[in-house]
Amino acid sequence: MDWGHPGEPPGTRGGRRSQRPPLATESRSTDMPVVTVQQGPRSVELKRELVRQITDAFVDAYRIPAETVQVWIQEFPADSWGAAGKLTADK
Repeated sequence: MDWGHPGEPPGTRGGRRSQRPPLATESRSTDMPVVTVQQGPRSVELKRELVRQITDAFVDAYRIPAETVQVWIQEFPADSWGAAGKLTADK
């Protein structure tokens, strides 16, 4: 794919528009935010509350329907991650 040439406006080639990926600021109404949370195991009640609050934050900030927000939670046991040079299970 051709992204243009030096001296030409971005997205053009020989006076015609070329296809280019949209900039982050060029959102479309069909965009669905996906938030991934990586954490240690938590209770279902805490995860429900986290998903609710993250969804509410996107609804408030972006003025989008809650149905368009996806939250994925990835949980890792304490023996599968570390911080400050130590395995979390060893703390």
